[in-house]
Amino acid sequence: MKKHILCLGDSNTHGYCADPSDCADGGIRFSEDERWTCLLQKALGDGFLVTEEGLSGRTTVFQDPLHETMDALTVLYSLLKSHEALDLLVIMLGTNDVKERLGANAACIAIGMERLVRKAQSVDCWGDHAPNILIVCPPPIRPEMEHSETGVPMGKGCLEKSRELPAYYEKTARLVGAHYLDAKDCEFNAVDGMHLTRKGHAQLAALLAETVPGLLPG
Repeated sequence: MKKHILCLGDSNTHGYCADPSDCADGGIRFSEDERWTCLLQKALGDGFLVTEEGLSGRTTVFQDPLHETMDALTVLYSLLKSHEALDLLVIMLGTNDVKERLGANAACIAIGMERLVRKAQSVDCWGDHAPNILIVCPPPIRPEMEHSETGVPMGKGCLEKSRELPAYYEKTARLVGAHYLDAKDCEFNAVDGMHLTRKGHAQLAALLAETVPGLLPG
């Protein structure tokens, strides 16, 4: 049986491309040759199965009043059970949690991540080993977001909260017994300031390819 890695995230896991000129086919989603999940699969090889569960707008636990079932907590049980047995769950969420309309500061977002991880740890989807979860803190939002089309609905305070997340997430990982990785050096674009570039996808894939093998059960 291959080592099964499930990647749970938002538009940066789905592969949304805010700059079509940066995408090989000029579309709004990076291709299988560009997305970090697919690049990670290629780097790890045939002994691994990397599955992506990316939804644009997804949060950790906060329900969005404008869109239904955007929080990962609501769907987590069925999602994990549909992909069992898992060797590693990679969670990269938090960018959408900073939206002004959700009313959560960085500390509360980290508490949301804690709740999500503890729920994942409680689900019987881990085969014959203990729950194994990696929290990836997304890169901080760039100032360009405030002047982009998406900046108005995102609201105020997003940049500051996204910059505070790493310290809180690292503490959360220690608290719940999860692994932690800061993706701060992975490139966000200068169009909307909150989505990975093609280079950023490659950087994240390389970072995870170095990290993941050492986290997997024997």
